[in-house]
Amino acid sequence: MVDSIYIAAAEKADNFLHRLVHGIAHTIGAEAGADAPAWVHHVMHLVLLWAPVALLALLAFSVSFSLWKQYRRRQSRRARPTKRETVEVRGFERDIYRYILRWSKRQQLLLVLLGLTSMPVLYATLELPKLIVNNAIESEHFPVSVYGVEFDQLAYLYFLCGLFLLAVLVNGSLKFALNVYKGRVGERLLRRLRLIIYRRWREGAGSERRGEVTPIIAQEVEPMGGFASDAFAVPMFQGGVFITILTFMFVQDPILGAAALTLLPVQLALIPRLQRRVNRLARQRVAAVRSLGGQLGEEAGTLASGSPFEVGQTLKRIETIRRQTHRAKFFMKALINFLTALTPFFFYSIGGYLVIEGRLSLGALVAVLAAYKDFSAPLRELFRYYQQSEDVRIRYVEMLRYLSSGNRKKETPKALIQSDVRKCRIGFLPACQPQSALP
Repeated sequence: MVDSIYIAAAEKADNFLHRLVHGIAHTIGAEAGADAPAWVHHVMHLVLLWAPVALLALLAFSVSFSLWKQYRRRQSRRARPTKRETVEVRGFERDIYRYILRWSKRQQLLLVLLGLTSMPVLYATLELPKLIVNNAIESEHFPVSVYGVEFDQLAYLYFLCGLFLLAVLVNGSLKFALNVYKGRVGERLLRRLRLIIYRRWREGAGSERRGEVTPIIAQEVEPMGGFASDAFAVPMFQGGVFITILTFMFVQDPILGAAALTLLPVQLALIPRLQRRVNRLARQRVAAVRSLGGQLGEEAGTLASGSPFEVGQTLKRIETIRRQTHRAKFFMKALINFLTALTPFFFYSIGGYLVIEGRLSLGALVAVLAAYKDFSAPLRELFRYYQQSEDVRIRYVEMLRYLSSGNRKKETPKALIQSDVRKCRIGFLPACQPQSALP
């Protein structure tokens, strides 16, 4: 009796979901008929129901978790009003984004505007191949009139191909200009960052082990310069590319647009978990490299042989951390590539069925397949940006902790002071100039 009740309830739920999916498909004009194969109905259930539900649930959970963390942070600050949770160092901001905006606000705005300018051109490069296939190659309605000018089939084909070539050239030129300007902004901010770290160290910030400041200025801050040019331009540009291509897919066929997002919830659920492990390894690597620099600096400063055992142990620890980091990063990359390569299955299955049924043109399907090849690129760039932002955030926090730790006395050799004074007089040493005078 109980089993029959459960079976009846399951059948009612299945019928309800079946009607719901077909109602959605009917609303968007892509309903599958009763004679459609069973696998088409299963794929449509996945694309139109379960994938959107999973994506919305994941987004709701992310927003709720973020709000809960902010609430806990505020409660913690009220409970401990005297304890400062943020590290403050003169010349720096609390986080890397504030620091970037402080010194390159106008440049960041120009980068964002330059990236948004290329979005209409990108859409044209996606739309023109479909027009070439459907309106110039397969169409038989000629001659056609474009702004009062009539074209036969061959002339119209050359006209559309010329427009496509022009759109590709303009899109490539905009990307080139964007990348060149990004490099300029990043290098200038990196130079300023190194000079400020050098000033704070000369004033007595950081540890007394002089060898520890060398990897900070030379190695640890290097990724910050590249991230300074990507901090706001990459999310806006790659996000704009992602939305533009997704919009193009939905315009061609809503089901194909929904199919492109089918595996996105899986990526959003797994990638942050793997990235947190990479973050822990990054903190350990920064501490180990800094410790190695301090050990080598002490040996070089005292001209002593030191302890080869300690240096060897530190090198072994760095090797272990880097191997673990490589495994985690490459596994995450392999997972992203696998999920990206799996999505075209839905395009070939659903899109092929729609073309055979006459509900979708062959040119539209070819254009969607070509667009998805570019669709996965901004998604990978956004995941790579997330990884880079986490790595840079950790480096920035560790750098502030180093500069705020201790309060050593400034001990500069007399000869070095005289050399710096002489260089300042002739304007050769930029570090002696006022901070506001830096370009």
